[in-house]
Amino acid sequence: MASLRDIKGRIDSTKKTKQITKAMEMVSASKMSKAELNAKSFVPYGEKIQEVVKSIAANNPDASHPMLEKREVKKTGYFVITSDRGLAGAYNSSVLRNLYQTIQKNHQSTDEYTVIAVGRMGYDFCRKRGMPVAKSILGIADQPNFSEIKELASETVQMYIDGEIDELNIFYNHYVSAISQQVTTTKLLPITDLKATGSTSEYEYEPNQEQILNVLLPQYAEALIYGALLDGKASEHAARMTAMRSATDNADELIGDLTLSYNRARQAAITQEITEIIGGVAALE
Repeated sequence: MASLRDIKGRIDSTKKTKQITKAMEMVSASKMSKAELNAKSFVPYGEKIQEVVKSIAANNPDASHPMLEKREVKKTGYFVITSDRGLAGAYNSSVLRNLYQTIQKNHQSTDEYTVIAVGRMGYDFCRKRGMPVAKSILGIADQPNFSEIKELASETVQMYIDGEIDELNIFYNHYVSAISQQVTTTKLLPITDLKATGSTSEYEYEPNQEQILNVLLPQYAEALIYGALLDGKASEHAARMTAMRSATDNADELIGDLTLSYNRARQAAITQEITEIIGGVAALE
C-alpha cells in the first residue's frame, strides 16, 4: 500500500491539474461563444453569394468556366481543417480518420491525390504517413479573419482552374451544438449544384453576367472554405471545452478515491499505533 505521503502528494497534484483543466474549460467556453457567433454571422453572406451565383447560372445555361466543368478525375485534392493543438477530445482524430479511410479506399498511389492542410495536427498526421501535402497553413487565430485564409483558399481554387487537381473535397467538423460536432465531407469543386431553387431576387448586372460569374465563382469557392474554417473553429472550441470538463470531472472523482484511500490508510496507521501502545502497556504489567 502507498504511504500517506505518497497519497497526499497525488491528491495535491490532481487538485492542481483540476485547476488547470477548469481554467481551460472556461477559456474554451468563451472562445466557443465568439466562434459560434462568427460562424452564424457568416451564413447570410454565404447564402446570398450562392443565390447570386445560382441566379446568373440559371439565366446563362451555356455559361462556361473551369469550375463548372466536370472532367476525368486523375488527381483529387483534399482540403482538411484541424487544430494546431490537442486536448480537444476526438476533434482531430475523427476528421483525420475519415480522411485516411477515404484515401485508402479511393487511391492506390500518392500520385492520385494531394492534401491541403489547415492546422498542425492535420499537417503532421499527413507528413508522418507519407501523404503528399501540396499546401498548408499553421497557426490560424482562434477567431480567424478572411485575410488569414484568403491566400491559401485562392491558391487552392487556382490549382483546380489550372488542372493540377480535377476534384476538391473538404473535410472538417461541423458545429451542431456545444456538445455535438459532426465530421463533414463536401465536394467543393467542381461546382455542380447551381440550379436555382424557389424564388430568387432579380438583379441588374454590370458589365455583364458572364464576366461577373467569372469573378464570383472563385470568390464563392473561397467563401465556402472560409465558412468551413469558421465552422471548424467553433467545433474545436466546443470539443476542447467538453474534453476539459470531462477531465475536471475525472479529477474530482480521482480526488475522492484518493481521499478515501488516504483516510483508510491514516485510520489503519492510528489503529496500529494504538495496538502497539496497548501491547507495550500489557508487556510492562
